[in-house]
Amino acid sequence: MNNVKDITYIKDFGLNLKKIRLEKNFTQEILAYSSDLPISQIGRIEIGEINTTISTVKAIAKALAIEPKELFDF
Repeated sequence: MNNVKDITYIKDFGLNLKKIRLEKNFTQEILAYSSDLPISQIGRIEIGEINTTISTVKAIAKALAIEPKELFDF
């Protein structure tokens, strides 16, 4: 099987998450607390270091009071 990990897409997702988080005036700490995720995980997603899961996307979207699809609008 070919490697399907798209680094550019993962980084773009993280940048979009950061943009939305800042628009909502959330710090990484507030988002981490609100989504019940470790703050380090939020940071790693935002810099494109990790390829996050669908469940994590859902938790982040809920914490930001947005639809999950908005996180992919980049």
